[in-house]
Amino acid sequence: MNNVAKIRKEKHITQIELAKIAGISRTYLSKIEKNTVTPSIVIAMKLSKMLNVSIDKLFMDIEHNHGKILPKKMSFVDLFCGIGGFRYASQKAFDQLNIKGKCVFSSDIDKYAQEAYEANFSERPAGDITKIKASQIPTFDLLFGGFPCQTFSICGLRKGFEDTTRGTLFFDIARIIKAKQPQAFVLENVKNLASHNNGKTIRTIIEVLRDELGYYVDYHLLNALDFGLPQKRERVLILGAKKPFKMDWNFKVEKQKTLSDILDKVVDKKYYASKDIISKRKAMHTSKYYPAIWHENKSGNISSYPYSCALRAGASYNYLLVNGERRLTPREMLRLQGFPETFKIVVSDCQTRKQAGNAIPVDMVAEVIKRFLPIAF
Repeated sequence: MNNVAKIRKEKHITQIELAKIAGISRTYLSKIEKNTVTPSIVIAMKLSKMLNVSIDKLFMDIEHNHGKILPKKMSFVDLFCGIGGFRYASQKAFDQLNIKGKCVFSSDIDKYAQEAYEANFSERPAGDITKIKASQIPTFDLLFGGFPCQTFSICGLRKGFEDTTRGTLFFDIARIIKAKQPQAFVLENVKNLASHNNGKTIRTIIEVLRDELGYYVDYHLLNALDFGLPQKRERVLILGAKKPFKMDWNFKVEKQKTLSDILDKVVDKKYYASKDIISKRKAMHTSKYYPAIWHENKSGNISSYPYSCALRAGASYNYLLVNGERRLTPREMLRLQGFPETFKIVVSDCQTRKQAGNAIPVDMVAEVIKRFLPIAF
């Protein structure tokens, strides 16, 4: 329930007046007041400002939420699971919230990711999610997923998300959410999702989750550097819940890992670049930092920082060099993503580098989940 109609009437404002000021149609405002549609966070904030009340008072019953006890157990599914970044992140959050989390289903199409996941969690993920029916998936409370970014259709008959998103992997997340009706979800994607296809992709995603599936939704761009990891890795986090929520995206993390915490003192000679490459790099660049990660962009320009630029799954072998001399080891790459030392590396260096490049920043996502669950349940 929301208090939009009640507060609007108390302030003697008509639907027409409020809709005009908020930049929405009267019909849409009427649906908001009747709780038949879920407004975007932007529209909700506009209404809050126009009515001069907090968004909490407008869309949430604070007294009801105050002191609420979280469920002691939560089940979740891990879609596009890779090597288990969401698994580690959620476990950190669960532990701090005193929740017993249970993964009831995981899926990834990559066989090497499946091998790594199985070695570390004793469960082999299912394969191609596009071939798995929702009825084959157990009931669950939470959905986690870092789905690939693809162009969505903006034409056709527009009969709903099946027409709009079919042919993209987001479609499979949407159909599973629609069928299983979890209480909440956390999705992760690359920075460019926010601008992809001139912003049409993210708008489609939010419209599907909010207007068609009926969830309250918010999203934000975050950087792993701000969460204690020495890696500049910007990612879009999309949150959704059946109940209204207001997410505070301002995080303050005290403990900051440095490259000295991440890098090994001694590594195998095979990780060193050739003498020719090293001499060329050092002729082109002198770093202000030590230790530092030297980054070569596509134009051949060299820069260096006391942290790593974003790990990339398909990048050239030497685009990141420690002090301009050697490549990161697979273990170091996993540390940059926040994976624990106990993570078992069971596939080749090449595959592990790819897996680390595709993974989520565990520490960052753990903080988001920890803050989100108490307002989503």
